[in-house]
Amino acid sequence: MAKILVSGLKPSGTLHLGNYLGMLKQAVVLQEKSYRRFYFIADYHSLTLKYKASEKAKEIFEMAVDALAAGLDPKKSTIFIQSHIKEHANLTWIFNNITSVGELTRMVEYKEKVAQGQVPNAGLLDYPVLMAADILVYKGEVVPVGEDQLQHLELSRTIARTFNNRFGKTFPEPKAILTKAPRIMSLADPKQKMSKSISRGCLFLTDSAKVIKEKVAAAQTDSHKEISYDPEKRPGISNLVLIYAELTNSSPIQLVKKFKGVGYREFKSELARVIDKEFKPFRENRKKLLANKSKVVKILEAGAKQARPVAEATMAEVRRKVGLI
Repeated sequence: MAKILVSGLKPSGTLHLGNYLGMLKQAVVLQEKSYRRFYFIADYHSLTLKYKASEKAKEIFEMAVDALAAGLDPKKSTIFIQSHIKEHANLTWIFNNITSVGELTRMVEYKEKVAQGQVPNAGLLDYPVLMAADILVYKGEVVPVGEDQLQHLELSRTIARTFNNRFGKTFPEPKAILTKAPRIMSLADPKQKMSKSISRGCLFLTDSAKVIKEKVAAAQTDSHKEISYDPEKRPGISNLVLIYAELTNSSPIQLVKKFKGVGYREFKSELARVIDKEFKPFRENRKKLLANKSKVVKILEAGAKQARPVAEATMAEVRRKVGLI
């Protein structure tokens, strides 16, 4: 029997290259593997930050459009919106009662966001418990994550183990499928992770060929002349080499050899071409999907229809085991 794979995509504005290499590209590739796949738009998770209600629905819908445009296929994967399956929230409440506050306050991501000035609301603290419910409500066995999410996934494993010990074997302990790409850094400041907050250093999947060329040409490098890969000593050019490697399924070492004797200008020009080639199908698919909203809505409704019975069956089992009528 195929293992169950679960993963969520949080709607947080326009997707950029870091998002694509960190999760979406791998999600598309994993569709060719023998898993039963549940991919959802994590709209509940996006509520921990302040937002305008008038813009939230558009943001959620466009995240679904972006996921489909990037290659998620409803014929191969179950694609739906998290909040359309009430069992995600129901199971979270059950898990809240077997999870200590101490474990949640030790989460590195929580501490980092609070240190950055984010208001420590209950949702931000409880984020990892909802993540555990997202996975375990489908009895997920494998979860594609980046290294920064490993601590959250370990908590999911702890919650599954605690529940099983207390109420009887119910959940698997999900394992990580680590994303291949390390962190993609900002073109404007290679010491910072690529983020939409520094737009000039962020390559958005919707950027035109002209904009891509301009951003790559302006990317920070160094005073050396040779293409090299040394993330610690030469972070700027190393970041560009890594991006090229990830988009062409090659290695940084191979690229250093390939571009030996080539200057930065020529290398950047070639990199811009590679990025545009990767993004062009996405831009075209996205334009078509935005023009056919009903098609996207039907895909999401069909996905929820497929996911709901699985989640309902899990919750029925959980209610019985924890003693609810």
